[in-house]
Amino acid sequence: MNIPRSVVGFLSSRGLVIATAESCTGGLIASLIADVPGSGACLDMGFVVYSPSGKCGVLNVQAQTIEEHGLTSEEVAREMATGVLALEACSAHIAVANTGIAGPPPKGTDLAPGTQCFAWRYKRRDGEYMFSETRVFDGDRTTIRQNAALYALSRIEHYFNQLPNARRRGP
Repeated sequence: MNIPRSVVGFLSSRGLVIATAESCTGGLIASLIADVPGSGACLDMGFVVYSPSGKCGVLNVQAQTIEEHGLTSEEVAREMATGVLALEACSAHIAVANTGIAGPPPKGTDLAPGTQCFAWRYKRRDGEYMFSETRVFDGDRTTIRQNAALYALSRIEHYFNQLPNARRRGP
């Protein structure tokens, strides 16, 4: 199964547009979407924000959230997804965010190598909905990043289908 092609087909068939806010994947989620012909109709924007100042300054992640939960946390991923959808220039219905570590964890943390935190935020007429997960991927840095990006994409339709009346009403 070609996950990026499937995601673009899903988004296009429903008239949905996506934005990404990426840290560890470094733009790979957006790149995988952009590789698919016709993706221009469903990819609005993508941000790569590695540093705390980038996360806070561009996506309005709260410094307190980073201090309390760490850069690799679902809380930060959730604020990244919220931040990208809140941007005035963003016309997306869905945001996917990722933050994690692809190598050995920083000193002083108990995170496993390959820990990845994700958030998916859906903006609809009846409100906004958020989902988040933490997963641990095995492999080298490149493999972890690739698998994390594919995983992030693979959950878009899954969580869409969990929205209230998702199949009937759409966004």
